[in-house]
Amino acid sequence: MKSRWLWIVWKIQSTLDAWNEYLKHNDHKNKIIQQAKHAHFKLQMHELSDALKSIWCFAKWVRIKSQLSKKLSQFLSLKWSDIDQMTMTFKKKIEILREKFFFWFFQTNINNITDSFILLTVTSDLHISKEEVRQTIKRVKADKALNVSDILNKVLQTNLAELILILMSLFNACVIHRYHSKQFKKAQMIVLWKSKKSNYTDSKTYWFIALLDIISKALKSIMIKRLSDIAETHHMLFDAQMRVRCKQFMILTLNLLVNQIHTV
Repeated sequence: MKSRWLWIVWKIQSTLDAWNEYLKHNDHKNKIIQQAKHAHFKLQMHELSDALKSIWCFAKWVRIKSQLSKKLSQFLSLKWSDIDQMTMTFKKKIEILREKFFFWFFQTNINNITDSFILLTVTSDLHISKEEVRQTIKRVKADKALNVSDILNKVLQTNLAELILILMSLFNACVIHRYHSKQFKKAQMIVLWKSKKSNYTDSKTYWFIALLDIISKALKSIMIKRLSDIAETHHMLFDAQMRVRCKQFMILTLNLLVNQIHTV
């Protein structure tokens, strides 16, 4: 519990002393856990050696199976619907998941739109400041899952003083040259099954998460905030627009609900 409390203190203060204090108590907690695991293992070995039959089973396992590599878990057979046949090969399973999660989007036909509109010219400073980079990196959770670049956000937050100029130069170069790196466009897809389902051969019982590049997410967050500020400042959104508006979705939803109640 103390390690968790020290973690909260470090998140609030963001000082080197608070971080070192958290690491100290976290290492102490890990040592206690390792000692408990070691004691539990010794107890199991003692109970195993007491039984004459079990000791020969253990000796056989050591001689035959202890050196074998661990088998990878096999993906269950899948089918697209109840009437389809079961797929056994890994390639077919990937095709089913691809069709389920990445269906085709059709291009919208806008040729029948005849109303003309005037484009609003907006000028904005393209330079990304150090403060924008610092706030964006600090805002993301430090213990997020490892992404495709194998960089933890905790590493960026801990070494932000040394990396902030590098990140600022990289982000400004992307904005000035209007270039988004291919590395930033990569994503690692992790397929997970939904809990408490009776049949996991159905593709509908699975969902996925996308692990994106942490540096790319920081750049996108900065640009999204800028575009949102421009849209709000120049009144580019309708007053009744709910989504994609900071702190407006809940307020407008509640107002709509109250108006509906009074109308009824």
